Amino acid sequence: MKNNTDNYIDLGERGRFSLKNKLNNLTGKEWIKFTKSWFIHRPNRRKEDEILHPAKYPESLVAEFIKFFSKENEWVFDPFLGTGSTLIAAGENKRNGIGVEINEKYFGTCQKRIENLSSTQKLLPLLGSSFEIKSILKKNKIEQQIDYTITSPPYWNQLERNNIRQKPRSEKGLDTKYSTSKDDLGNEKDYYNFIELQAQVFDNVFDITKNKGYLTIITNNVYCEGKLFPLAYDTAISLTKRGKKSWVLKDEKIWLQDDKSLIALGINNAWIGNRHHQFCLVFRKEE
Repeated sequence: MKNNTDNYIDLGERGRFSLKNKLNNLTGKEWIKFTKSWFIHRPNRRKEDEILHPAKYPESLVAEFIKFFSKENEWVFDPFLGTGSTLIAAGENKRNGIGVEINEKYFGTCQKRIENLSSTQKLLPLLGSSFEIKSILKKNKIEQQIDYTITSPPYWNQLERNNIRQKPRSEKGLDTKYSTSKDDLGNEKDYYNFIELQAQVFDNVFDITKNKGYLTIITNNVYCEGKLFPLAYDTAISLTKRGKKSWVLKDEKIWLQDDKSLIALGINNAWIGNRHHQFCLVFRKEE
C-alpha cells in the first residue's frame, strides 16, 4: 500500500519502492543487493539454437543488469547482438529493445527466438555492422533514443587463441569464430587497432544514448603469446578519452564463474592462470 508521508510503496518481501526512483523499478533492498562489486552467476544450460554462437552470454545475467539500469518500457540496445540474448531479456522484463548483428546466421536465429517469445514489447533486431549503427537506425526509420546499452564485444582474438576450450565445438562442427567478414570487429588482428575500433563503436552508441544513460560492457583480459593483454582495462581507458564523446567510467562488477572446469595450463613449467571471471564495466553518459 502507498505511504503518502514519505513517498514510498511497501512491496512486502521485496522491500519499499521510492516514488522518487528515477533509474529503475527496484526497491531499496533490491538496489543495495545489486551494488555488491562481485557476484556468482550459474546460467542454465544453453538451448540447441543458442549453441550455434561461440560466445553467447546468458539472458539471466543480462536481465539483472537491465532491471537495475532501466525502467519498464524504456529502450535497451546491443551493438553486438549475436543470437539475441539482450532482446530476449529485455522483452521478458517489459523493456523494448534494439540490436545490431553482422552475422546473417545469428541474426536469423535471433529473429526466430523473438517470434517465439511471448512479449508485447517492441523488439527490433537489425542486420548490419556495429560501425554503422546510426545509418542502420536511420535506414529503418528508428529515431528512438537509447536508455541503456548492455553488450559483450569480441574479446579481441580470444576465440582463435583459445584452442583448448574451442576443441569440443570444432569436433561437433560448431562455429569457433564469429564470422569471416572484414567488417567484424572480432577479426581485427592487431590489438591496438582493435581497441581503437571498439572505441569507435561506442562513440556511435554515445550519440544515440540519452544523457545520463548507462552502458555496460562485459569483457575480459586476454592471454596471448606468453603474456596478458589488459583488454578490460584498455577498454575502460579508451572509452574515457574520446573528447566530447567520452563515457564516464562509474564502476565495475566482477562475474565469478565457479562452474567452469579447470584446464591444465603451464604445469611444472610456468604460471598460466585459469581465468574464471568476467569484467562488467559500467559507464555513464554525462554531458
